[in-house]
Amino acid sequence: MRKKHHHKKKPSFIKKWSAKLHLWFGLSVGCIIFIVSLTGTMYVFKDEIQNQLRKDAVYVKTEPGIHQHQPLSIAVLKEKVSLETREEFPVSSVEIPLDRSKTYKFLYYEKDKQAWNYFDEVKINKLVYVNPYTGQIRGIYNEKYDLFPILKSIHWSLLLKADWGKYVVGIPTVLFIIMLITGIILWWPKNKNARKTRFGFDWKNVKTWKRKNYDLHNVLGFYVSFIALLLSLSGIYFAYPWVKNAFNFTLSGSAELPREKEIKSPDSLLAKNSSVYDLAARQTQALYPGSSSFRIPLNGKNKKGKELKNIPVTVYGEDGKFAVRNQLAFDKYSGKLLVNKPHQELTAAEQYAHANYDIHTGSYFGLIGKIIWFMAGLLCTSLPVTGFLVWWGKRKKQGKKI
Repeated sequence: MRKKHHHKKKPSFIKKWSAKLHLWFGLSVGCIIFIVSLTGTMYVFKDEIQNQLRKDAVYVKTEPGIHQHQPLSIAVLKEKVSLETREEFPVSSVEIPLDRSKTYKFLYYEKDKQAWNYFDEVKINKLVYVNPYTGQIRGIYNEKYDLFPILKSIHWSLLLKADWGKYVVGIPTVLFIIMLITGIILWWPKNKNARKTRFGFDWKNVKTWKRKNYDLHNVLGFYVSFIALLLSLSGIYFAYPWVKNAFNFTLSGSAELPREKEIKSPDSLLAKNSSVYDLAARQTQALYPGSSSFRIPLNGKNKKGKELKNIPVTVYGEDGKFAVRNQLAFDKYSGKLLVNKPHQELTAAEQYAHANYDIHTGSYFGLIGKIIWFMAGLLCTSLPVTGFLVWWGKRKKQGKKI
């Protein structure tokens, strides 16, 4: 009587190539994915950690009746900051909280367009906390050498110049997206019975670390894949214009966001009001009393270094978030309100553009979102390690057979 030979069914074409791509891309960019995932995970609770470490600088000292006082002029506070720091660069902007128990934040920020790495590109990134009622400097922090901006630069560009370093990270991230999709394909069982064993660990009779490592990579990789896809897509949104255009077209039917028309100040023939920033600040507070804070540029330049034709003010709806943003513009000579664009009037694509950073960091979903994102980041960090060990174990096994 002949023995029946049970031939193992060959994997399908899709699974076969999914396995190849998953392995090749994993070996080629696994190290970068590990670094990017780790730094992103460490960055998640930046605000919570900094607010605790800088508690004395963030909050105004509780002096009797101090909160009933009116804040000093922004121009006066700016002068006090300049005299204290004695920097060669002008103050870039001020962030004013609506919470009267908090200090104002004056920022110095200048970049060198010719540099090739983070430390040369950022000429200065200094944050000064000031008591708005007395002008007392509560804290000066050199953000350029602070842990979190460095982590952000590693995560964004591996400490290379931001303009092109983002592609050094962006390309591996695109490959990581392919790895996540191929990983789901490889995980997906052939039938319902096999599917039951794929959702958890059954280690009762498993003694080898290789099998346990394989299960960790397989099961945990599946669970984190969907959040990891969201993290990756929101990450390459910053790096590639075509990704941003795809989001814009999907949300609003147009590949490009509406261009902001910078209105030239109509009162340019008038003498400049010395209290123009204070006028803008008071009007902003009156228009958006329930907001968290607002930022006013003080150096008269935009992000690209070009001269501003008016005073644009960005109003943030919630503390630690950038999703809800209202846009204002004031005449830079008289302080007259020129533009008021509330968040509600923005297109869906514009609203998403403001929310993408919060979605990427998890802050969009509150503290629970940050905790989930942190745990997902840890799992993403582990995937290149467990994946490499799976490949190394198989490689050694094949070597023994020879």
